[in-house]
Amino acid sequence: MSKILLIETSTTLCSVALADDGCADHARGSREAQSALSGEGCWQIVASRRSEEPRQHASLTAVFIDEVLREAGLIGEGAGAGKPGNGPLAEEATVDLRGAGLAAVALSAGPGSYTGLRVGSSTAKGICFGAGVPLISVGTLDILAWQGLAAAGSSLASGQAGAPALAAAEGLTILPMIDARRSEVYTAQYRVENGVPVRKTEVAPVILEAGSFADLFAAGPVLVIGDGAAKFADLLGADATREAADSGSNAATAPAAASKGNALFIQCCPEAEAMLQPAIKKFEAGEFENIAYFEPFYLKDFVATVGKKLF
Repeated sequence: MSKILLIETSTTLCSVALADDGCADHARGSREAQSALSGEGCWQIVASRRSEEPRQHASLTAVFIDEVLREAGLIGEGAGAGKPGNGPLAEEATVDLRGAGLAAVALSAGPGSYTGLRVGSSTAKGICFGAGVPLISVGTLDILAWQGLAAAGSSLASGQAGAPALAAAEGLTILPMIDARRSEVYTAQYRVENGVPVRKTEVAPVILEAGSFADLFAAGPVLVIGDGAAKFADLLGADATREAADSGSNAATAPAAASKGNALFIQCCPEAEAMLQPAIKKFEAGEFENIAYFEPFYLKDFVATVGKKLF
């Protein structure tokens, strides 16, 4: 049975998941939610972790990887994993992850947080080098588009009072948005064709205004999703359709939704689990990155600033 490790670190929250192409009895959690994200075939999410606090990538990503590999049995207690100060890139060099079934590592390629992308890239490349497995990159907006496709058929999209009916996802326009600070987002337009979100425009930074994407909103249902969705909803004066936090959920991680006309806005971060379907397609097609030379898609150059001296 092949397994793919999925790493998502492009925004303020990080997540890790492990997918297995084995039988359904390996699956954990909600079958409906997992099948919506994993697509056809026997691929299932068998273990996952996500952060509850923002900007903890450097401290949590390797820990989450260690935990999901251990949960799935790829790392055993006697293999040097889980010791204080160690992660999957330390003493686990003695563990044969490839022999244990790890077939590839997939990571979010950006755009997004410069620091988050660097953490994810360096971690994924280290595992690929050590285990001798290929590297798969998935655009962060692609991940959000697949996440939006799953949300379109959920009660979040179709069961909320005042929300547009998005359950019939075919032909739906999806606008994934990544917060780029101030009034700017990274975005692209996707359209659902034959059950797959297909990108129709180039990924680009956009300064949001009251009239942004007015033609799309007039043409039919639009789902805006990502950590940049809320500020666009606020700009347009959209009405809240759901509280930011569900009962028992952390307010920082639970999705919030708002709607206006044909548009539904879902404020959330990209999830590692939503990366599975595009990762499978690249895995089966043999579309792998050059591990030594791969760089994330930053879209903009990193600019460091120096604080002014007060005295």
